[in-house]
Amino acid sequence: MFKFEVPSLTVGTLDSLINLSDELGKIDSITESIVRKIEKTGHELAGRKGSELTVGGVPAPRYIQQFAWDYAKYPNRRPLKELVGLISGGVSAIDEELKQLSNSYGDKVASLQEAKRRKGGSLLVADLNDVLTQDIMSKIDVHNSEYLKTVFVAVPKSLEENLESTVYKLGNNLVGYGGPDWSTDPSKLGEAIKFGNLVDRQKECGSPVVPGSLQKVHEDSDSTLYAVTILTGQYEAGFFEGNDFQPGNKIDFEKEFVNKCREKRFVVRPFVYDSTQASKSSIALEQLEVEVEGMKNGLNRWCKTHYGEGFVAWMHIKVIRVFVESVLRYGLPVDFTAVLYKVANGKENELTEALDNALGEEKKEEDDGEGEEEYHDFVLIKFEA
Repeated sequence: MFKFEVPSLTVGTLDSLINLSDELGKIDSITESIVRKIEKTGHELAGRKGSELTVGGVPAPRYIQQFAWDYAKYPNRRPLKELVGLISGGVSAIDEELKQLSNSYGDKVASLQEAKRRKGGSLLVADLNDVLTQDIMSKIDVHNSEYLKTVFVAVPKSLEENLESTVYKLGNNLVGYGGPDWSTDPSKLGEAIKFGNLVDRQKECGSPVVPGSLQKVHEDSDSTLYAVTILTGQYEAGFFEGNDFQPGNKIDFEKEFVNKCREKRFVVRPFVYDSTQASKSSIALEQLEVEVEGMKNGLNRWCKTHYGEGFVAWMHIKVIRVFVESVLRYGLPVDFTAVLYKVANGKENELTEALDNALGEEKKEEDDGEGEEEYHDFVLIKFEA
């Protein structure tokens, strides 16, 4: 048991005390949740080897036992509502700052995890510039022109055979190969009826994949990477509108080819080989690791500092609650004694019963109605340090 010093605070009106009593319960709960949030974050960042969070350099239980009102920070002669607003405003600012710092740290950690996943993952997700060496790429025919493009397709090991047997049929309705057959009748080469919008290009359709272009590039224990060359697009025939020629539109096959691959669970990997990119990725990964560690240490220091601030604010809210509830219970002039009891786990009910027997009036049978709130002849506020 410890003597709990409650300063002389401004009482105000009865109505203001009643309103403040209801408000203080909510503020107490909110303040505690913020303190617990800081505590949890600090412990998660510090790990097992981290030092305990303190309040002004001492453990929280000792601070409570030795509590003294901070008159410089919270002037006791200010109106109670104003004083409560000052305390809760400071705690809300701490909570907002914690949210911002935690979100920034979380985003940076997610970026680092994604970078590690891309660097060390399978060919389905890894950064291909980290995987494919110059020696590997020198054996691959890569095309990138107006009409032809080599794309890289990654598949799980289980889908290798499926890809190799179906790749030249992918999107076999995308490309219009129909047109004049001048090889059987070269005498009509160039006749108007044999070209332009007078020819049905869609009469014969096929896949945009260039026959014989499939190449196995690289494989790991889980997946295989292939390169395949496709037609990137096809122009529709233009036409004259009066004396004005209207050019045809270009049809994009690459986007449709990617969709056809996705339907088959083949993963098209957007990729442009850059021999310097591997070193750039390693440097970027190292930089991310440094930034994450710096933000972690910074947030840990912030928690150590602001845990104490939040706890001090919480205790001052507790003291104001004791004052308000005591004045409402016992009336004026202000004359009561506040005591702090430290109770072992499981002994709370025994303490309450002992206090009821020592300080309370004998209860009548009708006072023990079910569903009623717990009532004592003394002000009792419970909390865990």
